[in-house]
Amino acid sequence: MRRAEPPQASSHRSAQHEGSPVTRTVSFAEAFRFWLRLGFISFGGPAGQIAIMHRELVEQKRWISERRFLHALNYCMLLPGPEAQQLAIYIGWLLHRTWGGVVAGTLFVLPSLFILIALSWIYVAFGNVPWVAGLLYGIKPAVAAIVLQAVHRIGSKTLKKPAQAPLLWAIAVGSFVALAVFKVPFPWLVLAAALTGWVGQRCGLKQFAAGGGHAAAKAPATPLGPCVIDDDTPTPAHARFCKRRLAQVLGVGALLWLVPVAILVAWQGRDGALTQMSWFFTKAALLTFGGAYAVLPYVYQGAVEQFTWLTAAQMMDGLALGESTPGPLIMVVTFVAFVGGWTKQVLGPDSLFLGATLAAVLVTWFTFLPSFLFILAGGPLVESTHGKLHFTAPLTAITAAVVGVIASLALFFLAHIALKVEAAGLTLANIDFAALALAAAATLALLRFKQGVMPVLAVCAVAGLVMRYLG
Repeated sequence: MRRAEPPQASSHRSAQHEGSPVTRTVSFAEAFRFWLRLGFISFGGPAGQIAIMHRELVEQKRWISERRFLHALNYCMLLPGPEAQQLAIYIGWLLHRTWGGVVAGTLFVLPSLFILIALSWIYVAFGNVPWVAGLLYGIKPAVAAIVLQAVHRIGSKTLKKPAQAPLLWAIAVGSFVALAVFKVPFPWLVLAAALTGWVGQRCGLKQFAAGGGHAAAKAPATPLGPCVIDDDTPTPAHARFCKRRLAQVLGVGALLWLVPVAILVAWQGRDGALTQMSWFFTKAALLTFGGAYAVLPYVYQGAVEQFTWLTAAQMMDGLALGESTPGPLIMVVTFVAFVGGWTKQVLGPDSLFLGATLAAVLVTWFTFLPSFLFILAGGPLVESTHGKLHFTAPLTAITAAVVGVIASLALFFLAHIALKVEAAGLTLANIDFAALALAAAATLALLRFKQGVMPVLAVCAVAGLVMRYLG
């Protein structure tokens, strides 16, 4: 009996001109090996991760064409959540159906999950060791510099000159003041910005025409040669829109969220730490327009001020660990949950590590589940609407607000490192000039000399260690 042909294979054959060679297919095992390797090498934030996928999948392996790659990326750029991981889910789904997308997205974050759990345990168990404290003393100014770099990078792409985009500048400044001074919740800023962008587009304001808050890698020209998923490759059967399939995906997604939440409510009650984490980080996952830096103030408000899962200093340390590991930066929530589970003793004082690990795994689950649903549910619609996405104006306004939000985060970090640990008030003697100088040097290295994040973190960590030992 003849074995059924995979949908993508039949599609590739139908797309070939007569007499041309048959386009090869990608085995599930080959794709699995690539996605696993990508999970360990995906440093450099979204731009670096997208660049790696472009180089490997478009230029070298030829699994997907330039046009199809960018079309998928454009959709992922419009979504809340880590666009690089969502792009991996999208391509994995196109190649090997639902399980291909699930495997690609899971392996993108799984190595980072294990690494961060290990680093978080070392942090909470040995963080008071002098040499560890010295390293963290140097890393914190570097984190402040990295956030300043994010303000510059996103702001320069979105705001342009004040004369060209005065309303975008007003949105950015207003968001900064609203968050830094009046402590307006982040979701309201996103909603207000989106509404402003929609109204601006309806009024024909040109400054809202250029959308896209997420950073996309500039791709070189695609070399000649056929791809597994080429420009003229018909959409595979599994990627075509179907109302029944959409209902199935949404139903399964709802169950994957509701069942764990119901178990947590029955076990710990609505006010239990794990229950609160599940709901809070579900909301955070839906607010990550503009990248992880945009949602960090919201995470800070909830995790530090509202639920007291960790301290402000620990939040900065967690961001440093997130910057130094592969995977999306939003994986910093794994650290937040681990420290929160440890602090709140969610499984009792005799099971600190197990409780913290459970909290980290649960929060990672609730943070990334929406990304899978966005792609598996929305992908078929995107495949049928090449070049017809018209959501750039609200996204542009949201990104302008994000610039102000990240600027408020940078101000918070700078204020945190500006005072010595034992300082009791704002006096000249209490200002930590060494930390501020290190932050200035790191900012100069990132913005002026275009140094990478990892080298800057490493140099600052060593400098902090030396400073601590020199008193």
